[in-house]
Amino acid sequence: MQTLAEIAAPFVELAHRIVWCTVATVDAQSRPRSRVLHPLWSWDGERLTGVIATGPTPVKVANLEASPYVSCNYWSPEQDVATAECRARWCFDDQTCIETWDAFASAPEPVGYDPAIIPPWSDGPTSEAFAVLKLEPWRLRVFPGSVLLGQGGEVLNWRRAG
Repeated sequence: MQTLAEIAAPFVELAHRIVWCTVATVDAQSRPRSRVLHPLWSWDGERLTGVIATGPTPVKVANLEASPYVSCNYWSPEQDVATAECRARWCFDDQTCIETWDAFASAPEPVGYDPAIIPPWSDGPTSEAFAVLKLEPWRLRVFPGSVLLGQGGEVLNWRRAG
């Protein structure tokens, strides 16, 4: 088992190369629901956090009220896989929405993009159609396809203590 410091950078590199991931939630009846979203991760040397610019749809809001946890799974055609199991929380405040909007707009491609291209967000980051999901991982896994294909490499795992 690796430390967070050992896995954070490889996780972010793989996640930002793949860009889109399947994010699963669970509803009040314990039924899973998944959708494809676009997290942006940041590693400050001590803490890994993710943000997702998204619409606060009734299903997403209800699912996260039922259980504040999400599973984010990335996959590439080279069989590279990265998984983040996270606590998620909604942020609707203007400051967080503006900061997240600007972070996506200024991030390098392919993970960076102009959020204004999404039609419901044409009114900008303070629109009611725009919200931020903050992600705090408690478990990470990086599984390079080279390991699966017998070409070497190392599977990395981390889990927060407690």
